Amino acid sequence: MNKRILHLLVLVLFLTAGINLFAVGEKEEPVDYPPEMDAWLQEAKLGPYEGEQDWNEIEQLANDEGEVIIYSSSSRVAKVAAVFEEEYPGIKVTFFDLGSVGTVEKTISEQDANLFNTDVITTGGSGQVIHELLGNYRLVNFVPDMYVDQIPEELREPLLARIVEGYVLLYNQEFYGNTPPISNIWELTEEKWRGKVVLKDPMASLTNKMGLWTMVQHADEFEKAYKELNGEKIVLHENVPDAGYEFIFRLLHNDLIILGSGSKVAKASGAKGQTDPPIAITGYTYIRYNASKEYVNALVTPLTPFENIVTPVYTAIARQAPHPNAAKLFTKFLLGDINITLDTEISEPYNEGESARLLQGLGPYYEPGSKSPRDTVPVAKGGEGWYDLDSWIVDPDFMWYEGLKVQDFWVQEVGN
Repeated sequence: MNKRILHLLVLVLFLTAGINLFAVGEKEEPVDYPPEMDAWLQEAKLGPYEGEQDWNEIEQLANDEGEVIIYSSSSRVAKVAAVFEEEYPGIKVTFFDLGSVGTVEKTISEQDANLFNTDVITTGGSGQVIHELLGNYRLVNFVPDMYVDQIPEELREPLLARIVEGYVLLYNQEFYGNTPPISNIWELTEEKWRGKVVLKDPMASLTNKMGLWTMVQHADEFEKAYKELNGEKIVLHENVPDAGYEFIFRLLHNDLIILGSGSKVAKASGAKGQTDPPIAITGYTYIRYNASKEYVNALVTPLTPFENIVTPVYTAIARQAPHPNAAKLFTKFLLGDINITLDTEISEPYNEGESARLLQGLGPYYEPGSKSPRDTVPVAKGGEGWYDLDSWIVDPDFMWYEGLKVQDFWVQEVGN
């Protein structure tokens, strides 16, 4: 069975099994909303009161509202705002680039103070977003009806994913050549890689946290990979529960380099002219800097026990949003033109001409290493290998119920 078919089968089986885990927030389940939120839902025609979506009415009401306010984990929201205002000049976009941690924290702190300032919240961080935001009625899922048949249920319920991203290992192709310098992730814990592995601080990024914590979740696969590399069963350090935690332990104690931004991580591994550059554990999307900044990063593949960790970036309407119809229109815009098909030619530059018209709010994120949740949108040039990677999927329940334990372990070992 080829890797693409195997990946798709794993994805379908995992996500299908996960639908019951994600049941919180589904429309068919009765929900006892707070009275003021219920009144707002009725007025905004959201949640159980959504009914048939009349897009002529929604657009008219959005123009009457005149503004949409966005809390985003991504700086590229500025580019989305600009193209949205070109398309809808009567609607002002006010946006806040907060990072994933900041987006969640600001939403919680404001709503706890009975302040409902924003309309759209878009961020990664599956455990917190699903359980802490959606599960506590801080968000409302909204899926524009024209896309329902194009987005698999697991990517629109209980929350809509506006993009799906990857978490990978990158190496400097100029220095190491076409063959990656490692083929088993445990090699990064060996002496020859001491001080030569770099990543963004997971305490400052929910996406990086999800990627690393997913590695811990797959302890059995890490144990098997260790034996495959070393020919013997792994011996755990004292008070280390399993091979997933052991990998984190050894990585940290091999002088792991922790930086404050993903851009710096991509530069550390990918800048030209280096001697003995590090390997980066980072977002797949940073490979875009090969074009814009002339970096020379390449994917570490083949790699045991995984090559990619798939992380969703959600978008939802904030509880008691002041401009709910503008929020609906912005959500629709994020997903791109309804007429895109797998045969549609989308050519570079993606921010100009027909490509920009088709991609709409998807444009700033249309790049190798990410993909639309819509199964009708082709991947960007350079991202064709996405389906060939051996991938794991982030599990919101593990992140929520086990994540704090992993975080405590990480903080403890960073301090040591």
